[in-house]
Amino acid sequence: MSFARSLLFKSNFRTIVASKQQPFFRASRLYSSEAEEETYDQFTSRFVKFFENVDEQFELRRGLNNCFSYDLVPDVSICEAALRAARRIDDYATGVRVFEALKSKVDNQSQYAQFLDALQPVKKELGILTKEEMNI
Repeated sequence: MSFARSLLFKSNFRTIVASKQQPFFRASRLYSSEAEEETYDQFTSRFVKFFENVDEQFELRRGLNNCFSYDLVPDVSICEAALRAARRIDDYATGVRVFEALKSKVDNQSQYAQFLDALQPVKKELGILTKEEMNI
């Protein structure tokens, strides 16, 4: 074996050995087995309070992502608070996306129509249209 080839083999061997060393720290995730379950009313009041206190676009979008990630359809009061927060921080596009998220969360078109009817006064007050109303 040539000298250059033996150096290459040794350096590869060292990297293989070095990669098998233990890491300096270990990442671990702890889950609580005694986590409290939240009722639907507590969930609703938590997100209504959150959206009432939102003052920047990032927080609004983060809150909407968290709210809509649960396996339930948010209450009308949550959607109203989110729409008001979107208009308060002057983010019209996110207001429209609240309706898109609702449409994807509900089981059928009639439930979506019920949400639109319940949110009609807020839509009119804030001047927010759905994608369908904008013909997009």
